[in-house]
Amino acid sequence: MHQEEPLPPETKQKVLEGAACVFCQDGYEGASMARIAERAGVSKGTLYNYFDSKEALFVSYIEESCALKLARIFDGVTETDDIAHSLHLLAERMMTLMLSTQGVDMYRLVVSIAPKFPELAATFFAAGAERALSYMRAFLVRADAADKLHVPDPQFAAEQFFALCQTKVCLRRRLNLPEDSPEDVERVVAGAVEMFLNTYGPKS
Repeated sequence: MHQEEPLPPETKQKVLEGAACVFCQDGYEGASMARIAERAGVSKGTLYNYFDSKEALFVSYIEESCALKLARIFDGVTETDDIAHSLHLLAERMMTLMLSTQGVDMYRLVVSIAPKFPELAATFFAAGAERALSYMRAFLVRADAADKLHVPDPQFAAEQFFALCQTKVCLRRRLNLPEDSPEDVERVVAGAVEMFLNTYGPKS
């Protein structure tokens, strides 16, 4: 970015929404700063005042979007509540994010550019999956300390939990196959929580 002064919140929101729309519609290479500026309702000059390049804007969009969405997933969920309910809520929220139109579009976009732009794929992983795993690992560590769960390897268990949340429905959605029903999604959530507790439930 050129300026130390932060982008005004309203303008920032418009820019990030415009970037999301254009990147998902046109792809990374097809997207242009001019089109993003037009979609966001700002001048191209204003955009370049804050972002040196399309890559800088893409990175900012990824980091801001992931930070906001992942914070919502873990908001208000604690290890002191009923642990099955907490895990159920986390699984539901994670699946909602992964199955959302924007979530699916961004996943497809990053997979498509990963061979040519591995640094952007690495940014997406660090801001998204890696951050989610960090939050989940911390939750599991606290749950273990509170004797709500027994988790010898919290990092591995966090990866297992999110993998269970992708059973059946996520790959189909990403491949644009017929959508599953809300009942299917709930079955995945319930099954993920049950299997996770069978493995990591507190030892009597």
